[in-house]
Amino acid sequence: MPQRIWIMRHGDAEPHGTKEDALRELTPTGVEEATAAGAALAVLGAPEVVLTSPRVRALQTAQAASGAFGGEPVVVPALTGGFRVEDALELFASYPGQSLLIVGHMPDLSLVIGDLTGARVGMRTGGIAELRGDGSMWELVTLLRPRDTRAIAARR
Repeated sequence: MPQRIWIMRHGDAEPHGTKEDALRELTPTGVEEATAAGAALAVLGAPEVVLTSPRVRALQTAQAASGAFGGEPVVVPALTGGFRVEDALELFASYPGQSLLIVGHMPDLSLVIGDLTGARVGMRTGGIAELRGDGSMWELVTLLRPRDTRAIAARR
């Protein structure tokens, strides 16, 4: 059975330069994006494990999203920045057979998705990509924008 990986870019955050980058928080829009994404994931198949960057905006995103399906985010320092395909594969292998939600940052996320699937992906804040694979072959199954997650969440 292929492993299911959800990759999410953090929600809308305070502007660059307002405070140290690692401490930037979600805006009200970002909280809404993350909450809607979590509700959409609850409809689509809630991940079993939530992994997040320790940066405040990503951690807040993971917490708001996982609130919809009862997950508890685990901080992964490698997701802070410079996250590469080798890191992703190692992370996936650490949770064999489990579905994951990984919350992080651009451009790392789009680069990893591209390296795994060959797809060129630009992710909006609060956007989610769904990958399925077996360790050697990965495919991009779904790419959701915040307006998509809101629509899915409304079905709940």
